[in-house]
Amino acid sequence: MTHRTRTWLLAFALLGLVASASSTYIHYKILRDPLYRPICDVSQTLSCESAYTSPYGTIRGVPVAVGGLIWFALVTILLLGARPASGNEAVARREGFAWNVPSYVFVLSTLALGAVLFLAYASFFVLKTVCVFCVLTYVAVIGLYVLSGQASDASLRSMPRRALRDLRALVTNLTALVVALLFVAGAVSSIAFFPRGAVLSPSPDSPAAPSSALSSDQQGEFERFLTSAPRVSLPVPTDGAKVVIVKFNDFQCPACADSYFRHREILAKYMATYPRDVKFVLVDYPLQPECNPSLTTPVHPAACAAAVAVRLARMTGKEVEMEEWLYSHQPGLTPEGVRQAARDIAGISSFDQEYQRLLPLVRQDAELGARLNISGTPTFVINGVKIDGALRAEYLDAAIMHELRRAGVATP
Repeated sequence: MTHRTRTWLLAFALLGLVASASSTYIHYKILRDPLYRPICDVSQTLSCESAYTSPYGTIRGVPVAVGGLIWFALVTILLLGARPASGNEAVARREGFAWNVPSYVFVLSTLALGAVLFLAYASFFVLKTVCVFCVLTYVAVIGLYVLSGQASDASLRSMPRRALRDLRALVTNLTALVVALLFVAGAVSSIAFFPRGAVLSPSPDSPAAPSSALSSDQQGEFERFLTSAPRVSLPVPTDGAKVVIVKFNDFQCPACADSYFRHREILAKYMATYPRDVKFVLVDYPLQPECNPSLTTPVHPAACAAAVAVRLARMTGKEVEMEEWLYSHQPGLTPEGVRQAARDIAGISSFDQEYQRLLPLVRQDAELGARLNISGTPTFVINGVKIDGALRAEYLDAAIMHELRRAGVATP
């Protein structure tokens, strides 16, 4: 491995390390602070939060970003510990570990390449979002894979034997052993102590994961925000309810689907306990110019049709079934597919005719969102307090109870 090759490998490793560390920090803030808006959330399409909070953002509750941070840290340590080989191949062989490092990085990069290709597919084609820091890690892995493959002169077949020899040498080198132990301790700690956030697959048959309780500090900070935040008045029917939760929604938005499945048990609980005092209102904000005049570029091509389909299904008592079908079939959703679902689920045979009749009502909802400066979906307004982005279930629970107590309906 030449000096130049090692420099480029280190550059890609450090790029991935910085990107994955940024992703880890942002994911942590999303889980800890419901009001946090990541700097990388520019639009519905260019959004880190949509990727991190999706089912593809974690593995068994551990964020993918943490795994990336650990992986890039390991590669960086390997490269920092490898001095470029000097002289001819015989000298390089005698230098041992430094000669083996490109092979180790190549094997690690081969495994990582499969993972990033899957994540890239999920992001671009399933979620239809672009996460800037995720893309940087993809670039870093591909760069490491190509360069380490070119720099690896040793046979991969001999790698187990060479790795065993290097491990024996590691045990006898106090500095290397301390670094290895610190790395393992840091990796285990980051996995064990990173806060968990329940992420649900958009499936109507999947039971909602229980929300974790807020700490007293989180509860107090959130209640102070609700108390001091400015409140807007919305022209939505309240029917005398003390707590009105308004959700600006796009049925083709992955974060909207995620919040639907996260929130439904909490909403059902309060509506059963306080049927006259808690009301949920869904407001359409499709990210499609045909029914949202504030947009110029279509983001979700079936969003207008989906909004009309739910309104039609509401008339036949099949609103819930229609919503769950839409949320569960977001990948590849088309207006034709929505029409067929409206026919099959809600018995709507004149969809095109009804579409033209109801489209102005969808536009009215979208115009209301534009007046509130809605920048993306979902956006929640709870008793006039606007909360951007996907609201974690435990915060929705806390907000409803806080407003009930504020109205004197529930006791502290």
